[in-house]
Amino acid sequence: MAEYKISGVWKDSNDVITHYAFHTVSKEGISQASKKSKAQAIHLLENDANSAQTWIWNYKKSFWDKGENVTVVNGSRGKYLRSNPDNKLTDNLEHLIDFDWIAP
Repeated sequence: MAEYKISGVWKDSNDVITHYAFHTVSKEGISQASKKSKAQAIHLLENDANSAQTWIWNYKKSFWDKGENVTVVNGSRGKYLRSNPDNKLTDNLEHLIDFDWIAP
């Protein structure tokens, strides 16, 4: 079983998420980000033994906060990742840090 945090995304020119910043959670702590394609992310989270949550930077505390659970859903355009639909705009994957300008 693996536990992951997702702290950011990469988007294409149409503003569609193409990659995710995955961090592995272990007894030793949380790893640096690893860039995963949408297909890789879906493959990881379709395994019921794995889980993921959004990881949100809290600017007031200068620390990371635990966000929402992330799951794979099968929509009209195929599979994609989605956080809990709780109407909290800041917990949605699309509103995570945009890594396009940090790490291509």
